[in-house]
Amino acid sequence: MNKQECSGVFVFIEQVEQKVAGVSFELIGKGKELAVELNTDLIAVLMGYNVEGIADDLAYHGAEQVIMINDPALETYMTEPYVKAMTAVVNKYKPEIVLFGATAIGRDMAPRVSARVHTGLTADCTKLEVQEDTKDLLMTRPAFGGNIMATIRCPEHRPQMATVRPGVMQKYTAAEKIPCKVDRLEVPDLADSKNVEILEILKKVSEKMDIKDARILISGGRGMGSAENFALLEDLAEVLGGTVAASRAAVDAGWQEKDSQVGQTGNTVRPNLYIACGISGAIQHLAGMEESDIIIAINKDETAPIFEIADFGVIGDASKIVPMLTQAIKAQRK
Repeated sequence: MNKQECSGVFVFIEQVEQKVAGVSFELIGKGKELAVELNTDLIAVLMGYNVEGIADDLAYHGAEQVIMINDPALETYMTEPYVKAMTAVVNKYKPEIVLFGATAIGRDMAPRVSARVHTGLTADCTKLEVQEDTKDLLMTRPAFGGNIMATIRCPEHRPQMATVRPGVMQKYTAAEKIPCKVDRLEVPDLADSKNVEILEILKKVSEKMDIKDARILISGGRGMGSAENFALLEDLAEVLGGTVAASRAAVDAGWQEKDSQVGQTGNTVRPNLYIACGISGAIQHLAGMEESDIIIAINKDETAPIFEIADFGVIGDASKIVPMLTQAIKAQRK
């Protein structure tokens, strides 16, 4: 595409059963910042079936315009119909930037769309900014297992495309609901592009809260000593109404599941309260939680890097201090 013909920051809105993924709202917020710097528009791309009611919610979170493709073929996510529809959007409107969430759906769609429109894609970004002199998008992502951060440009091709990790961007919320312009687009023969048939959808039911949604996180690391000691964190989380997370070291040791991992190679979280128990604070872990409102660190190593960003620090063995903290909170609430 001719760079001079391209304009607008487009955000793919991921929805399942008319429920919008949190990362889409985060991308609208970030996309709005980028659009202001580039003096262009922020446009949300919404596709699915019976999704008309979502547009107002997108406007409330900062969307100035919505491109809507409402088609029965898009009721349930399938690769080919969604990729065909998104490719049609890109070819017609010629955006300068297109953003997807780094989710299962976003990671499936984005590389296929980028290939069809002959441009590049930077995956799993944790930072986006506009280069001052060139106005190119600088897309930063962890590389080599999170040991370095790579900043990538796409200077020759448009659109500039990226998938962005959930939890790293701030949502924008308008002071009041303002209706936005909705441009309805029809893409012919979407049903004909289906090459699989969905026979059944099995939903995983989990009683554990997603750590990205938790307002209070009790996170354990190698310093907890064993998988059994994570029961101490569960007790504290129950008292505080939070949930348990873990560092990469604890996950690699098999003490916790992968979906509870915080850090560059795990989840990025922004809770109101983050209690780091037995976590030294490697840079890869800090990148996943340093935006937490209040950080409390418990570690027996007084030189641990976690204390440099903690609001409150306790020097001592977390496996001994956590039960004392739990009991103190219980006593206070009696």
